[in-house]
Amino acid sequence: MHALASRIHRLTPSCGPVRLVAVDGHAGSGKSTFAGRLAAALGGAPVLRLDDIASHEELFAWTGRLSDQVIEPLRAGRTALYSPYDWHSRRFGEPRPLPPAPVVLVEGVGAGRRALRPHLALLVWMDLPAADSWARGRARDGAELREFWDGWVAAERRHFAEDPSRPFADLLVRQRQEGYEVLPGPAVTADAGPPFTVGDGPPAVC
Repeated sequence: MHALASRIHRLTPSCGPVRLVAVDGHAGSGKSTFAGRLAAALGGAPVLRLDDIASHEELFAWTGRLSDQVIEPLRAGRTALYSPYDWHSRRFGEPRPLPPAPVVLVEGVGAGRRALRPHLALLVWMDLPAADSWARGRARDGAELREFWDGWVAAERRHFAEDPSRPFADLLVRQRQEGYEVLPGPAVTADAGPPFTVGDGPPAVC
């Protein structure tokens, strides 16, 4: 993981002074766990979880809110203030600060959407098939959220059909029994080469 963190630190800032790194993938693919470990390897980089930006009424229609509350302030080098959504009370809470740190991770389904990609230094895709991801998510959340998951799966299918992220990923991350395998993503063409050194041997494992 520290090798990947070192590569990220060498990237050019993409959103004002910030290197904005998106961790996208299907619900249940392991984004939160991976983002947390990467944040620790980056020395405690802030993590913005899109679960705090989305809501029951706007599972994916949150681009404007993210832009106003987070992207524009960070572009200006200011501390962003966003209001996290409470999924139990179904309302937004008190503003929470997000500083313009050298690296900020944005984790969640749709983090690599079209509207955000111009602001990203790196787009990481958790490369677990949708069916496997959703099965993991359903097992994690239990019967209590079965109805929510039914609606979520349909909404996620529509989102990625209209605005896919994986074809634009710089890196694909696959979880292994120990650590993660990191591979060049579809956005990295043979002519352009990887955005940073991947190595001449087997794919890097964090």
